[in-house]
Amino acid sequence: MTSENFSREQLRRYNRHLILDGFGEQGQRRLLNSRVLIVGAGGLGSPIALYLAAAGIGTIGIADGDDVSLTNLQRQIIHSTGDIGKPKVDSAERRINELNPDVKVEKHAFYLNEDNALDLIRDYDFVVEGSDNFSAKYLVNDACVMLDKPFCIGGINRYSGQVMTHKPGTACYRCLFPEPPAQEDVETCAMVGVLGSIAGMLGTVQATEVIKHLAGIGEPLYNSMLSFDALTMQWSRFRFDKDNNCNVCGDKPSITELKEYAFQPCKNNR
Repeated sequence: MTSENFSREQLRRYNRHLILDGFGEQGQRRLLNSRVLIVGAGGLGSPIALYLAAAGIGTIGIADGDDVSLTNLQRQIIHSTGDIGKPKVDSAERRINELNPDVKVEKHAFYLNEDNALDLIRDYDFVVEGSDNFSAKYLVNDACVMLDKPFCIGGINRYSGQVMTHKPGTACYRCLFPEPPAQEDVETCAMVGVLGSIAGMLGTVQATEVIKHLAGIGEPLYNSMLSFDALTMQWSRFRFDKDNNCNVCGDKPSITELKEYAFQPCKNNR
């Protein structure tokens, strides 16, 4: 790849990537040619979308069936007060277009479910999940494993958060959490609250994981879970192995069709 493949504006916009040791023009070209789906345009999805757009991901898909509410604005920084009542995919598209006109935005104004997940995910190179919804996490995991797609799953609650990344052949979400929790055991941000700033901290970790995987740099969180506790300001990385008996990515998977978990999306709280 030569600099002739980049416009003059792109050479300036992505200059700090282009001069970055180990990244350079090849890494930037990979980003510009990539298609990434973000599931959830809320607390995690906001910084994910902004940093991926700034980095020059060629096509960003955003899947979210919710509208912006006042309670979102404490942490969902891609939206503004003037967006209240509007679909989140619309305000996210507007902000991405303002930030980087290189990026094509594909809006999917609906929630992921067992009927649409495979068709939606099939067209993307990488899926990053940031919803407050266990149904979406397991749907993303199972659909991506079935389609041999890499993905990153994140979650936040109260003062803490977690992130893991998968590529074909590595441990999936079900290797660590084989089954969804019972619905009565699930806490949402609406029930217990969340410190707004940790959405930015974990969301930028997820965006970094996407960039690393696509650009082929560093060591993404394959076979690992990264956890963060804001009260003690401590990060910890827990390594776990691929489970050959996993129900979806194991040697003899028992899950061969998508099945939606009964947990319902909590509107206006991602």
